[in-house]
Amino acid sequence: MEGNLEVLLAQYRDLQRQVLELQQENERQREEMMRTHSDLVQLKSDYNHLETAHALLAESMDADYRNKVRQRITNLIAQVDRALEALKQQ
Repeated sequence: MEGNLEVLLAQYRDLQRQVLELQQENERQREEMMRTHSDLVQLKSDYNHLETAHALLAESMDADYRNKVRQRITNLIAQVDRALEALKQQ
């Protein structure tokens, strides 16, 4: 009987440790998500500024060059969006 109690107590302590570790990991992930969200907000703001600058320079730029720049920016935003989705799923 005492052996069973000791085993149960050991399992209980192990579960408590696991819960604590999971809570800490959850907090780290939450903080990372907040940082990533902040980065996303900044990137969107930067993108808006770039769009404005692009509009001002559009007259002097070649259409092919504008399309390449637009595609690069779109790809960067897509990468950030995928990273945020990956973080949300963790």
